[in-house]
Amino acid sequence: MMIVPASARYGAAIETLLDDVFGSDRHGRTAYRLRDGVRAVEGLSFVALNAAGELVGSIQLWPIELATETGVHALTLLGPVAVAKSLQGTGIGAALMETAIAAADAMGRSAIVLIGDAEYYGRFGFSAEATGDWVVPGPVERHRLLARGVEENTAGTLRPAKALSAVRATTPAQKGSRRAVAPAAA
Repeated sequence: MMIVPASARYGAAIETLLDDVFGSDRHGRTAYRLRDGVRAVEGLSFVALNAAGELVGSIQLWPIELATETGVHALTLLGPVAVAKSLQGTGIGAALMETAIAAADAMGRSAIVLIGDAEYYGRFGFSAEATGDWVVPGPVERHRLLARGVEENTAGTLRPAKALSAVRATTPAQKGSRRAVAPAAA
């Protein structure tokens, strides 16, 4: 297996994989509402290819914002992460997670949010500790709204970051009034 950056050439294969893994009704889910109208963060989407060059997994990261009383904080939404059903449990998902998180950290986008199972994502540093007072655009089981690299437990509203959708990761100072949520202490 090989992990490579996602590109437009994999678009149709990614959509087919996502439909197979999550169903064609997946677009109504809360995570999709957070991605509505924005493009994935450039350089933070990857695909897994088997030895024959066929797509067997994918992961994407998206710009989102947490609007609070103190301002608008730039975050990154991870997901969906998908692996072909016949290859689930073989480590492809973990490899995609590790690749995407390392790339996000290197780009200064270590404040990452996802909706998923804490039992799986906890090993990558995700928990629901900081998200208890966040409002999301749709239903969510609170224990499944997870974050890593976010120290604050501030009340706020998650929303798509339309203004950041085409922007490469930059330092918080370069984003003007948009600032990254303080990373958790190492």
